[in-house]
Amino acid sequence: MRKIAAKILLITSVFLAGLSGAFAQTVPVNGEVKKIDEAQGKITLRHDPIANLDMDSMTMVFRVKDPAMLTQVAAGDKVVFEADRVNGALTIVSIRKSE
Repeated sequence: MRKIAAKILLITSVFLAGLSGAFAQTVPVNGEVKKIDEAQGKITLRHDPIANLDMDSMTMVFRVKDPAMLTQVAAGDKVVFEADRVNGALTIVSIRKSE
C-alpha cells in the first residue's frame, strides 16, 4: 500500500511541476503604439524586453485578445501591456495608455 501511495505522490508531483511552466505569469511591459490594424485585429508595438516570452526589445506586430483593445489606444501612444502566447500566436492580453 505504501508503494502505491508513493507512486501516486511521485506522479502527482511530476504532473504539477509540469503545469507550473504552462501557467507562466505575464508581466507589464512598456511600449509605444506604431500602427493599428483593426481589420486584422493586430497592433504594431515598439517594446521593452518581454521577460515571460524571453524576448528582447524590438518593434513587432501582435494579435490582440479582444479587438476592442484597439479602440483604446492610437498610433504614438505610450502604453503598458502584457503579452502571452495564445494558441501559438503572440497576443496582447491587456493594454492601457501609460501615464
